[in-house]
Amino acid sequence: MLDVASQPTRELSIANDDYKMVRNVIEAISNNWRDHPSLDELSNSVGYSPTQMQKTFTRWAGLSPKAFLQAVTLDHAKKLLALDLPLLEASLELGLSGPGRLHDLFVTHEAMSPGIYKAKGEGLEIAYGFHDCQFGKSLIMATAEGMAGMAFCDVGEEVETLVDMKNRWPRANYREDSSVTAPYAARSFNPDHWREDQPLKVVLIGTDFEVRVWRGLLKIPLGKATTYSSVANDIGRPKASRAVGRAVGRNPISFVVPCHRVVGKSGALTGYHWGLTRKRAMLGWEAGKLASG
Repeated sequence: MLDVASQPTRELSIANDDYKMVRNVIEAISNNWRDHPSLDELSNSVGYSPTQMQKTFTRWAGLSPKAFLQAVTLDHAKKLLALDLPLLEASLELGLSGPGRLHDLFVTHEAMSPGIYKAKGEGLEIAYGFHDCQFGKSLIMATAEGMAGMAFCDVGEEVETLVDMKNRWPRANYREDSSVTAPYAARSFNPDHWREDQPLKVVLIGTDFEVRVWRGLLKIPLGKATTYSSVANDIGRPKASRAVGRAVGRNPISFVVPCHRVVGKSGALTGYHWGLTRKRAMLGWEAGKLASG
């Protein structure tokens, strides 16, 4: 068992409360980025005073709203700049990286037998639990071998999210047990526990092709992004960008296996299974961790 506290930390609960406000700010930024909204305009849009909004947002993201705006809307500039340019290079920068890599989320992984996936998880025992995190509610699933799933939702969406994840392995046996999943939450969302000497163990359950794609995602460092085509090249399937995109979308261990760091060839952030606002939040939060380091 992972050697960490068995309950979510107070800091994560605070971060989850902050995210409720931050989510609205991110949506306001996303909807009005062309107008370069001022601090007063953003605060008015979410019903907070400018001082309160600035303080809370900066505590959550490690970046001011203005800096966050610059960090997560560069995809639009990339799109415009890339119109007459060849395909973006692998690991293109979205303006999110600091002078160097502060840390990565060190992960050790293994893949389950393809037969288990083909059998739709039959015979698997999977514990699950919901936990507060920087990005709302996280649903974590774990087998005896390691973490097998991570999903996200807002309050009130728990049932729908659980059904979504269960449908990936519909014949598995599920039990709610947050005492099993809480250590994974602490390790995943607390940078103090991102340690190379104590890697987080995850289990990849998918087709051979999907597992190859997900392993490729684990190579994308914090604060960087890459394209679907670059992932395809990395796994030796340069003509399989669309298939790679589908595999990225089916990634069952979001955030830890960083599918949020994959963008379109133009630099646009594209979609995200758990919502584009949450993808922006993840990229912006990671930018703040690098900036503060």
